[in-house]
Amino acid sequence: MFSPVCYLREEDIMGNEPPLRIGYVPENFSTPIYFAKKHFGLSAELVAFPSGTGHMITALRAGDIDVGIGLTEGWVAGLGKEDVTGDGGYRLVGTYVETPLCWAISTGAKRPEITSVESLKGGKIGVSRIGSGSYVMGFVLADKHGWLSPDSDSSPYSDTVVLNTFEHLRGAVNSGEADFFMWEHFTSKRYYDSGEIRRVGEIYTPWSSWKIVASTALVGESAPDPRVADLFDKLDRGIRYFKENKEEAVKYISTELDYSEEDAREWLKTVRFPEHTAGVDGAVVKDTVQVLRKAGVLVEGKGLEPGAMIAKTR
Repeated sequence: MFSPVCYLREEDIMGNEPPLRIGYVPENFSTPIYFAKKHFGLSAELVAFPSGTGHMITALRAGDIDVGIGLTEGWVAGLGKEDVTGDGGYRLVGTYVETPLCWAISTGAKRPEITSVESLKGGKIGVSRIGSGSYVMGFVLADKHGWLSPDSDSSPYSDTVVLNTFEHLRGAVNSGEADFFMWEHFTSKRYYDSGEIRRVGEIYTPWSSWKIVASTALVGESAPDPRVADLFDKLDRGIRYFKENKEEAVKYISTELDYSEEDAREWLKTVRFPEHTAGVDGAVVKDTVQVLRKAGVLVEGKGLEPGAMIAKTR
């Protein structure tokens, strides 16, 4: 398995510029990034964020990373919130995954009082961070089931418990610190199979699930940083290799990441990466904002408008 932080040189293309610092989530979806680095010389420091998109937003705004590859709803919520300051710190520049994400809804193995999704109304939701995908989807779930009060700004849950990592989320639903949490289906499945946690239901994102963002320092008023274009080129090559070498992908996912071979193969049937990662479909961002406003995550007239969130359109 590659180190969470990797240094690769490509001075002949990038001149004396340092490698981009790229934040990513070390899960099954990261496999084409690994292939881009291994087979096509992606020049980057790859920085793992197991706590997800919300943590990458903090790192981008602090100047700790230059690029992030994470969940659409997290990126859009981060720029659309009413308390966003300055220029927001980043912009959407690329599309990494075309298919929606299946969020599995999980509770503790010995929580007999939780029998269905409806049992979760008014309960304690565990999230990785405020603003993360697991946090945002809690509101989308509440909206879908009619738990939101149109006359109140209060949360549909009795408590929102910030737990940072998937491991801590699993522990919290077993200890009772949280009643449930949401995480990607195949990442969760191994722990259903082992009996550590129990599946209650699922919800799909109504948008394509992963986007690429870059710091506003890289995509501001001046010409875009050439390292970003090189990133798109190497990711495109990594994705093509992923599509053409499924057995190598299965081996990597099942030996270096936390998945069984069977689950790796099943996941491959469900995911679709784009042919070209550069650019974002403005309609997807607009639709995401509309859903998040309806769910109460964003407020119309506050934060950035959808078009302003995008630095590069398709």
